Amino acid sequence: MAAAGPRGRGGRAAPAAVALRLAVLLGAVLGSAQAAVYFQEQFLDGDNWQKRWMNSEYKPDLGKFKLTAGKFYGDPVRDKGLQTSENSKFYAISSRFKPFSNKGKTLVIQYTVKHEQKIDCGGGYVKIFSSDLDQKNLSGDSRYYIMFGPDICGSETKKVHVILNYKNKPHPIKKLIRCKVDGYTHLYTLIIRSDQTYEVKIDNKKVASGNLEDDLDFLPPKKINDPSVRKPTDWDDRIQIDDPHDIKPEDWDEPEYITDTSAKKPEDWDAAVNGEWHHPMVKNPLYRGEWKPRQIDNPNYRGVWPHPQIDNPNYSPDFSIYSYENIGIIGLDIWQVRAGTIFDNFLITDDEVYAEDFGDETWGETKGPEKEMNVKQIEEEQEKERVIEEEYLKQRFKKKLKRNKESGKDRAVRNTEKEEL
Repeated sequence: MAAAGPRGRGGRAAPAAVALRLAVLLGAVLGSAQAAVYFQEQFLDGDNWQKRWMNSEYKPDLGKFKLTAGKFYGDPVRDKGLQTSENSKFYAISSRFKPFSNKGKTLVIQYTVKHEQKIDCGGGYVKIFSSDLDQKNLSGDSRYYIMFGPDICGSETKKVHVILNYKNKPHPIKKLIRCKVDGYTHLYTLIIRSDQTYEVKIDNKKVASGNLEDDLDFLPPKKINDPSVRKPTDWDDRIQIDDPHDIKPEDWDEPEYITDTSAKKPEDWDAAVNGEWHHPMVKNPLYRGEWKPRQIDNPNYRGVWPHPQIDNPNYSPDFSIYSYENIGIIGLDIWQVRAGTIFDNFLITDDEVYAEDFGDETWGETKGPEKEMNVKQIEEEQEKERVIEEEYLKQRFKKKLKRNKESGKDRAVRNTEKEEL
């Protein structure tokens, strides 16, 4: 399925600029003429998106999505996307497309995420499903092929998920990939190639790459320790040892608690009720803990013993880890404490170049104006706060002057009365 190039900005331009732009777009179209675009969603037709996306009904209180460009944006139309609108809710929505297989081909999954609410805990990832998914019952228990995108929760979790299903079991990437947390729109791209390599890009820049078999635990290891070989008994792998010349001081041993002989039995102590009275125990100020000899470098240290390895008899290569059959649904199945995330510019294709051009023509063109609008809003808000604070201080000053004048009149009256007396 061939696809047209991404939409550009509207408006009039100089003839030379128009000619240059047409040349660039023509080159992009010709360069990606063979690109298969399986899914592309930019929400440019208003409320018609509701005909293409289906809300899950697996529970009655799921959060609702709305179409909006948010509080700040680069383009009021092109930046419209699906925004979470209710705090502390699960969200589940999906869209169906013509099923395909990525066997023997590259698979590119791309979209934009904008956490304009400065999210504290919530998901921003997408899931790719088989076409036989029951969309009305989409939930966290629904089996997916691929899960990809940012996840944020507190100060500990700020990462990009890359989880691939293999033999009905999800396998997360072993690398830590940091996501963006600045509140602006960012472009996330996952590339899975038929040579079983992958690449993750944020804002069209590579942030991680590698081999699927190496970076996700799909298969048993190729090599294992030889079970027939054991570490030699004389192999010393202790880095440090006790100093044989260090001797415990004679006055070291002191009990941790001692009897408080200064305590006296209460006068109202009833032995029949409370039992026999004993002096309480208190922390011994001379207690120094368990004595241990100081540590010194082990002169016989030989390092970590290299266990000989052999081929793992349980290992069997699989050159189809990357591929999935009947790919047909993309979905958002997330939890958010503070709502406000906007998802937009979804793309599933087999062409890395087309995906990069699409990112540049969408996110790339609106990211600058979006930031400018946000900065302007912040400055205007700060100016409003400054005016309000100045007015508040002015009113306080006026009230203080009034009180001082009134107190001055009172003092003058009192002084006059004293003089008369």
